Amino acid sequence: MQNFFQILVSGISVGMIYGVIAFGYQLTFATSKTLNFGQGEALTLGALVGLTCVNVLIGLHLGTLAAYLIALPFVFAFGLAQGAVVERLGVRQAMKTKSEAGWIMATIALGIIFKNMAENIWGKDPLKFPSPLSEDPLTIAGVNIRPMEIAIVLGALAMMLAVEAFNRRSIYGKAVVATSNDRDAAGLMGINTPLVITFSYALSSLAAALAGVLIAPITLTGANMGAALGLKAFAVAIIGGLSSGLGVVVGGLILGITESMTGFYFDTGYKDVPGLILLLLVLSLKPAGLFGKTAIKKV
Repeated sequence: MQNFFQILVSGISVGMIYGVIAFGYQLTFATSKTLNFGQGEALTLGALVGLTCVNVLIGLHLGTLAAYLIALPFVFAFGLAQGAVVERLGVRQAMKTKSEAGWIMATIALGIIFKNMAENIWGKDPLKFPSPLSEDPLTIAGVNIRPMEIAIVLGALAMMLAVEAFNRRSIYGKAVVATSNDRDAAGLMGINTPLVITFSYALSSLAAALAGVLIAPITLTGANMGAALGLKAFAVAIIGGLSSGLGVVVGGLILGITESMTGFYFDTGYKDVPGLILLLLVLSLKPAGLFGKTAIKKV
C-alpha cells in the first residue's frame, strides 16, 4: 500500500505539469479556436532562460532559492513575449485569411525554429538545473515526497487560480471571457478582440514557461525536454476537454497517475499505452472531452 501512495504522489506531480501545459492550450482555444502546437518548445525555452538567470544570479553569490525566485519574473516576461510573437507571426494572418491549416503549420514551424535556437544557444546536451529546494525527500505517513514535487502542485494551482481570479475580477479578464463566449459579439461591443487573442497566447506561453521552471529541477534541462511533454499535454487537453479549465486539470492527473501506475506495476516501456488508449476512447465516445461541451455550429 505504501508503494501505491508513493506512485500516486509521483503521478500527481507529473499530472499537474501536464495540466499546466494543457491549460495553455485551453486559453488560446477559448479566445481564438486555435492552438499553439509549439507549447512544448515554450516550456523548453522557459526552463533554459530560467537556468541561465539562476546561474547568473548564483554567480553573484545569491543562494539558489533566492536566485530561483528572482529569476521567475524574467521567465514570465520571456514567456509573455514569446507567446505574443507566436500569435503575431504564426496565427493572426492565418485567422485573417480563415486558413484552417495555416495556423497549425505556422505554430509547428515556429516551434521547430525555437527548438533549433535553443540547441544553438544552450547546446544539445542535457543540463542540470539547480534545485531551489532540498533534494532530500520528506517522509509523510511513510511516503517520501520531494519538496520540489510539493512546489509543482502548489505552483500549478496558484497559476490557474490567478488566471481564474483575473478573468472574474478585472475588466480585462471580463474582456477575455466575453471574447471566449462570442468573439464577433465582443468585437461589436468595442472589445479589441485581436489584442485579447494576443494576450491569450502570451498567457499560454507563460503557463508553459512556468511548467518548465517547475519541472526542470527534478529532471534534466535541454532543448528536447518539451517535445514529449507538449504532446502529452495536448492529449490531456483532448481527454479533459479543450473548453474546460477543470477538465485539463483532471485530464492531467488521470494521465500522470496512469503513467506512474503502469510504469511501476507493469513495465516502463508500456507506461504511455493506457493514456493513449483513453485518448482513443474519448475521441470515439465523447469527442468534446470528459468535461467539454459540444459546440453547436450555426449554419
